[in-house]
Amino acid sequence: MVKPSFDLERQHNGLVAGCDEVGRGPLAGPVVACALTFFDYDNIPQELLALINDSKKLTPVKREKIYAQLQNHKGSLLEYEVSFVAAEEIDRINILQASLKAMLNAVEALKTRPSHLLVDGRFGLKTNVPQTPVIKGDAISFSIAAASIIAKVTRDTYMTNLHQRYPQFDWASNKGYPTATHLAALKEHGPTEFHRKSFAPIKTLGV
Repeated sequence: MVKPSFDLERQHNGLVAGCDEVGRGPLAGPVVACALTFFDYDNIPQELLALINDSKKLTPVKREKIYAQLQNHKGSLLEYEVSFVAAEEIDRINILQASLKAMLNAVEALKTRPSHLLVDGRFGLKTNVPQTPVIKGDAISFSIAAASIIAKVTRDTYMTNLHQRYPQFDWASNKGYPTATHLAALKEHGPTEFHRKSFAPIKTLGV
């Protein structure tokens, strides 16, 4: 099984930031991105590296554990920033552009400017920082994988908190994805300000 490594990072001099986003598929909520830089690859605890993987391959409990450890090392062994692009802007500029904007905003928020970016996916960002798009980068690069975990836990927490305002949509469980419960609630209650009105399932419901 392929596991992330620092092989891509070590191909570049200076600080390398990994970038990833989550939340392209849901009907509700923001797209969330993270840009993350490890300062010293040789001093990252091996027990932490052994846990890090593509966020989609991890259980929520494992993601939360890794998230907590990454936060504990923030400022000493690593730096990261998170960015949100809300549903209203997703509708205005489309989900791809919103995802790229979220990643760019996270990169620009980093206090230490990276010398190179590893960007998950096939598209680059509109920045003059040298970069390498990496397809399925969260399965290859520790920096991208760690960024994906931070972004995923951040977004899941956000949607769980929104559940308190709109419990009928069951966002604590589905995180805004089009489950049967979510779709049924849309038919009954109509969309909220957090729904993506441009997405086909909402359009076709006639709400």
